Order: sequence, then structure tokens, then C-alpha cells
Amino acid sequence: MTYTLHTGDCRDVMATLEAESVDAIVCDPPYGLSFMGKGWDHGVPGVDFWLEALRVLKPGGHLIAFGGTRTYHRLAVAIEDAGFEVRDCLMWLYGSGFPKSHDVSKAIDKQVGIWRGRAGTAHENDTKRSFGQHYETNDKGAPSTDLAKQWHGWGTALKPAYEPAILARKPLRGTVADNVAQWGVGGLNIDGCRVGDEDRLQKPVGNLTSIGSTRNHSHGEPRPVCGRWPSNVILDEDAAAALDAQSGVSVSKATPRNNKKVEDMFLTGKKPTITQGHSDSGGASRFFYTAKASRSEREAGLDGVELQSIGAKGNGLGRTCEVCGASVLEGCACDNRTYSNQKRANHHPTVKPIALMRYMIRLVTPKGGIVLDPFMGSGSTGCAAMVEGMQFVGIDITPEYVDIARRRLAWWSCSLDNTATMESHEENEA
Repeated sequence: MTYTLHTGDCRDVMATLEAESVDAIVCDPPYGLSFMGKGWDHGVPGVDFWLEALRVLKPGGHLIAFGGTRTYHRLAVAIEDAGFEVRDCLMWLYGSGFPKSHDVSKAIDKQVGIWRGRAGTAHENDTKRSFGQHYETNDKGAPSTDLAKQWHGWGTALKPAYEPAILARKPLRGTVADNVAQWGVGGLNIDGCRVGDEDRLQKPVGNLTSIGSTRNHSHGEPRPVCGRWPSNVILDEDAAAALDAQSGVSVSKATPRNNKKVEDMFLTGKKPTITQGHSDSGGASRFFYTAKASRSEREAGLDGVELQSIGAKGNGLGRTCEVCGASVLEGCACDNRTYSNQKRANHHPTVKPIALMRYMIRLVTPKGGIVLDPFMGSGSTGCAAMVEGMQFVGIDITPEYVDIARRRLAWWSCSLDNTATMESHEENEA
């Protein structure tokens, strides 16, 4: 297993890579929302980015790219215009989203110099400076003016609960069979990603685990398939719990039926029976893959790195209550909600769970293949590639994020089987 990290504009770096040398591209590019004031999130990557990605990808190779709900259409069009075939839209549902909504009623009162909230906050001081002697405080939070009362309970945004991810493929050379035979890519790893079949397919890799082949290692025969067909919806644990709470418990029954394949009848002399469905019970989440995230995985390998804030003024993400320590995302029950920015060694604001990226990589990458992430960030895709036994090429334009990624990948690599061949190097681009 090898990994190579580059610092620089991914268009320039990809131009130096060999054509048709990458098996899969799995990435989380900028959403173009100017998230938390970050300069790298100023726009959605255009056609020129994806033309280079298409060039380095093998024929039939797949691309998975996350997008924002408001700008996903621009991402999809750019990828399609570059020459990719759009195959599907994956949906990652999560239950920890925080609504960044503007309170219409409060805004109306503030416009006439009435601050509704705790005295002494930055927002209250801004109101005081704006209105001087015409300023007053309403710390009870109730609407003051008639218009504010009319618009009480209105906001400007919904709670975010999912992110779309485009699934695209570089055009095949010939048929799927021809392409797979020549290039080793072109299909999706259905049996390796079956829902509920994770334990059966788990293969140990050192101190960690990786989904291995569906073949029996002693006889080379296919293992029995018992999991559900993977869908284009993926959950996190919070979303799975919320779904199960709403669905309640249901029972699925396996149903035997006659196999109508003529060739099987000639071979056996009778109509063989096959079983459809699954004999199990539980909530509706069992129909979807659930990516379980570890809170410690984000910081693994970053001992000694200076802690930095992941929050930003005016943004509730990453903030914790100074009274009870609860994060805004978890919910705070205190009456005096005073939040401060949370500090972490991995201060990248949009870190994806490694379990999620492992599943994406496993779906589109052949065993031991090369995974490229042109928008690497803090390296979650690379960490996932290491655990899955893949090779990894990562690119990011921000040096401090590349440094975090390098430390994280080194930690995950060392956590794997010590007998595996590990190589790493870093190439800095202008």
C-alpha cells in the first residue's frame, strides 16, 4: 500500500500524472458556499478540473464527488460536460445538521433598535452602536413590535440533513466485459458492499478491519450472499436512529420459489428452488448502509499539533456551551447559552467520516487499486484507502491541510499490518 500527497492546484498536479493511470476518484470538492469564510470554498470546480480528472482516470473508472444541496446542479453539469457519464446520485443522510437560519421576527425588531436576547453579546453591542439612544433591550425574547409578532416563528433556512454525491463513469472502451478485461474497472462492487453483510465479508488487516473479497480463501468458491443489494442512500447513526424511531419494527420473510432458469433444469433434472428476501426484523434503517463514525478518528495521529478553532463568528458549527460543554450540534439545555469556538488539532471544517469514505472507495475501486482525491482536505479519503488496502494519491491547495493529512495517513498506515509494504512521500508543487 502506498500513498503520495501533493500540495498545489489540483489542475496543475493532475496534469503531471500519467493518463489513464487511476482506478477511481473519490472526493469532496468545494461546494461554492464560502463556507465559514474559507477562500477555498469560493466556487464549484468547473469543467477544467474534471477534464484533467477524466484524462487520468482509466476507461470505465468511476468518480464519486460530494456536492452541496444548493450547488449540486453546477457540479453535475460540469462533470457531465467534461465527458463523464452520470450514473446515479448517492444521498448521505445525517442527523447532526445544524440549521443556520435567520430569525425574521428578531430581525424586524432589531431594525427598529430593539435587541431580543442576553445583554452584553456581540450582536447586542452592534445594535447599541447602531441605534444609540434609540436602543432598548428585550431579554425575554418575545416579539415587541406588531410586525415582529406577525412574523414570529418564521426563519430563512431548513435544517441540513443530507448531502448528495454524484456517481459518474468515464466512458467504456467497448462492452463492460471488454473494458473490465482490459482495464480492470467498469463495474460496481455489489457483493462487497451488501447491506447487513459487513461481518461476513470482513477481513482482518493488522489491528484494523477491511472488507475483503467475497471468495472463500481456502477453496476459491464464492461465499453465500446474505446482505441486501446496496442502495443509493447511505445513513449515519443519528439518521438511522431517527428513521427507526419513525418506522418502528417490521419483519421481513425469506420466500422460496422455483428457479426458472432452463440450464439449471437440464443440469439437475428438476426445478431447483431459490430463496428471495431476508428473514430478519428491525427498523427501516436495516435496508441502508449505516456509516458509523468514531469521534477519535478525526484527531488520530495529530498529537502535538497546535489546536485551532473550527468555528467562525456568526456560525454555530463547532461551538460548545461554556456552561455545560455541550456542542451546538448536540443541543444545549442550559438557560444561559454562552458558546465558544471549539478547538481541535484537525481544524478542517468539513471532515467526512472514514467509514463513509471506506464504503464509497470499496464500491468503485478494485482490490489494490489507485484512488485519487484532488480535493483531499485533511485526508479522510486517504485514511479510508489505507484501511481498504488501496493505493492513494491526494492533492490539496492548502499546505496546513496537507500536513494534517500526512500525519493522519502515517498514523493509519502504522496501525495496519506491520508486514505490509508501506511507502510514502510528499511532493510540493508551486
